[in-house]
Amino acid sequence: MCAEFNPLDWQLLCRFPERMHKKSSWTEHVPFAMALTEMLRPRTLVELGTQHGVSYCAFCQAVAELKLPTRCYAVDTWLGDVHANYYKESVFLDLQRYHRRYEAFSVLYRMTFDQALANVPDASVDLLHIDGLHTYDAVKADFETWRRKLSDRAVVLFHDTVETQRDFGVYRLWAELSPNFPSFNFEHGHGLGILAVGSQQPPAFHDLLRTANAKPASTRALFASLGRRVLLETEKHWLNQKSPVQRALTVLKSKSLLR
Repeated sequence: MCAEFNPLDWQLLCRFPERMHKKSSWTEHVPFAMALTEMLRPRTLVELGTQHGVSYCAFCQAVAELKLPTRCYAVDTWLGDVHANYYKESVFLDLQRYHRRYEAFSVLYRMTFDQALANVPDASVDLLHIDGLHTYDAVKADFETWRRKLSDRAVVLFHDTVETQRDFGVYRLWAELSPNFPSFNFEHGHGLGILAVGSQQPPAFHDLLRTANAKPASTRALFASLGRRVLLETEKHWLNQKSPVQRALTVLKSKSLLR
């Protein structure tokens, strides 16, 4: 009999992230990122497009807490693009300061995705997160150029799979790729596609995909609610950083938007 995914089996599923950022569109996927790291126990993890580091630091937090021998690499120019917007040098410097706690197993490569290819051995990446420029041509090129780096255990994540505005094209590539591999797509938090490219997946991950595809509505509801919990905690965290006057104005503004 095939086992079902049991949320109670994964200690990191309900863990709050240590890295919280009020501007991240990735916050609602942090519970999945941490549980996925626990399931896959990747030997090498690569993220293409990191910005403030919410997703990347969630992966690193999971690696640190589980004491895994994982090597982690974040690749970004930290300049921005037409979809993420262009941002100041302070974005990189803030992440660099925070990232020092993970330097024993993690590297921030400040370069283009193509330049970073030489730093990662072929057939070595067990978990690849693609979150760079979101046009169809760009994300397709990222997947195709990094495909030779994927191991026989590789899982690839694509963010923004439900976004169709502003020339976003991840949803188009997802529609092409997902029928060809075991996969599942979360629809909250701008969408997150999970593609099992490698043929040798851990049984726990097989159980997750099997359960998700058999019970998509309940699986999406579970992870959306866990993500919403993290989002609300993040908003609470940033609200507490404000002065009493700023907090009062924020609350009044939120109440006016609810009317």
